[in-house]
Amino acid sequence: MIQFRQRPFGGGKPISVERKWSYVDIREIVRGTVDWDELEEIGAELADRLDQESVRIEFLEADNWLSTPLVIDDRWFVKVITPQNAIVHAVFTGARNLGAYSSGTPGFFNRFAGPVEMGRHELEATERIREIGLNAPAPVEAFEHDGYGIVVLEYLPDFRTFDALSDTAVEAFADELFAALKLMHDNGLAHGDLRGENVLIADDELYFIDATAVDEDGIEEARGYDIGCALAVLAPRIGVKAAVSAAADGYPASDLLTAKEFIDFISMRPDLDVDAELLKEELEQQAENG
Repeated sequence: MIQFRQRPFGGGKPISVERKWSYVDIREIVRGTVDWDELEEIGAELADRLDQESVRIEFLEADNWLSTPLVIDDRWFVKVITPQNAIVHAVFTGARNLGAYSSGTPGFFNRFAGPVEMGRHELEATERIREIGLNAPAPVEAFEHDGYGIVVLEYLPDFRTFDALSDTAVEAFADELFAALKLMHDNGLAHGDLRGENVLIADDELYFIDATAVDEDGIEEARGYDIGCALAVLAPRIGVKAAVSAAADGYPASDLLTAKEFIDFISMRPDLDVDAELLKEELEQQAENG
């Protein structure tokens, strides 16, 4: 038996009682890319792989163009990645690489051959993040189902996204956010898509999700891009000076100046809202003083 529910992303309670979704509802949730019959087949395969006689599937309400996020029995977090999602990712990747070129560096974002490769990358990236001592949901498996990529991770109960925190809580986590990024970068990794929805808080600890694929030859540039994105997340909440000061505690002036080169590009992202000129000025001043 497969039951479907819906809940908001970021720590809210389910917003509807258990019910069977209509075809129109499902089309809206998955942006028209997975039909109802396919979702039921995926649910049945998940039940079999997770050794469950029945499963309760909840759709997470999230502004996510790259997958359909599900929660299984409050134990597993699942992403269904479609061929259309892979095409959207390729478009996003091309746009990001153009943005990198506009910042004076070669593009360093990698695209995937298809949805299965996207799922496998997410599992592998999560494993690597955990291997270096950072928090990420425990990886379970990634597999292919009828051309879709399916990735299964641990579900974190009662989590909140970084965006959902109060300004006071954001300020309290600022140093920890940069310390975690520094550890990632010192181990040759880069997140590549740092934003408030991709940093979760569970049990008062930071967890990282949704790291994208970065070319190893562009890791230094990706490092600056990560710092710039973190600044763009923090500055509107705690102020430009406090955000740059937190970055400067862990990074040398050279890295701050690399981040500065990406601020104009980052400020064009629709999911980040920052005063680019003010942030660049503060980065320059901090680099000179440091």
